[in-house]
Amino acid sequence: MKRLCFLVALPLIAAAAAFAAEPERAPLYYQDPGGAPFYAAGPKTTADGRNYIPVFDDPPAPAGNAAAHGAKGRVLYYRNPMGLPDTSPTPKKDSMGMDYLPVYADEDKSGDPRGTVRISQGRIQTLGVRTEEAAMRPALTRSIRATGTLQFDERRLATVTTKAAGWIERLMVAATGDPVRRGQVLAEIYAPDLVAAEEEYLVAARMGGTMNGGSMTGTMAHGDAGALTAASLQRLRALDVPEDEITRLRKSGRAQRRIAVRAPADGVVIEKPVQEGMRIEAGQALYKTADLSDVWLIAEVQEQDLGLIQPDQSATAQFVAFPGRRFEGKVEFIYPALSAETRTARVRIVIPNPDLVLRAAMYANVEIAAPATEGPMLALPSSAVIDSGARQVVLIDRGEGRFEPRPVRLGTQGGDWVQVTEGVKVGEKVVTSANFLIDAESNLRAALQGFASPNPQSAPESRP
Repeated sequence: MKRLCFLVALPLIAAAAAFAAEPERAPLYYQDPGGAPFYAAGPKTTADGRNYIPVFDDPPAPAGNAAAHGAKGRVLYYRNPMGLPDTSPTPKKDSMGMDYLPVYADEDKSGDPRGTVRISQGRIQTLGVRTEEAAMRPALTRSIRATGTLQFDERRLATVTTKAAGWIERLMVAATGDPVRRGQVLAEIYAPDLVAAEEEYLVAARMGGTMNGGSMTGTMAHGDAGALTAASLQRLRALDVPEDEITRLRKSGRAQRRIAVRAPADGVVIEKPVQEGMRIEAGQALYKTADLSDVWLIAEVQEQDLGLIQPDQSATAQFVAFPGRRFEGKVEFIYPALSAETRTARVRIVIPNPDLVLRAAMYANVEIAAPATEGPMLALPSSAVIDSGARQVVLIDRGEGRFEPRPVRLGTQGGDWVQVTEGVKVGEKVVTSANFLIDAESNLRAALQGFASPNPQSAPESRP
């Protein structure tokens, strides 16, 4: 029995001897002897009479890892293996049995800025980290996206009317959408005023002896007859009687009941409010035509992008009716007022329509190529910037697997590039992929560094 008691007490005696041999040191704080998360700034006992264990600034490492720890330097603390913001001054395991990872003193003696992350080459390849140098680039071009609808070119619209009241006796173009050519006969009308004007011209011409093939000799003074004929001819032209009708009138010497109404321009009929037999008044619209060789795309541009839009800039439109096809155009005009409801401005883009496939009221997605900057500037790929809203950060590749998070000040963005006005120099490499993963590791590292030198005075005393 005595021998058994001696064997049990032997480890305690050895530990006490080792403790006596160590120079007296001031503990940082005291921890619950059972490993529970209870701490105290001074000596303390548990409810069952056990003393809290003192914790010094250089806690011993597990025996199995002593050699490895000695090669890497003094262990400052241990961090959660899953990246949670939890540290321990002594080795421990998490709830799943995973060992906490040691953080060594030599990791903080490299002179790297706060938050710098070290990643092994194998992990860099696994994460797919890619970098690119910051470089001077020419002027950036920004694509301004908007939506819009097509409408007819207002300069290519025409309204067909008559200047005399009458009746429509025949319609040559009787359907909306029919194409017409300039000078084409659209309809024939009977207008008493036009017939009277032709008869008046014939009388004046006979009195002046100006009819071709006429047998009547003029009985009026030549000057008076010429003046009357000229006045009659002027009246016919004022009533929009076509020149070919006046020529026919001179040659035949007979007034015609029906007068032809001709198209003033090429296009298609977009409105036809009349029918055969209808009475029409002077100035009433018979047809409305539109030339579709060019169409207007009215784009709704956001107010924040309006300052970049200028006339003659190139624009590209895509329509639901023609997937995959792009229509090129030019910015022609920026309307002077914004919509109070949508806070957008109307921008007129002229798009050629040689095959006449574009039609009014079609919906389009528009991209306008607008120069965002002038002259060369320092630029980075947009994917390199980690934007939290309050600040923008890039990760600088310092070599040997070290990545430094650095705040930057950004300028104008154009396409896949963004201007940098502060924070990065020409030639520095920035991370363009997997940067969010590295940034998360960097934030964790910076947070853990705050626990590298715990203050015993501030160590909270937990109740058992």
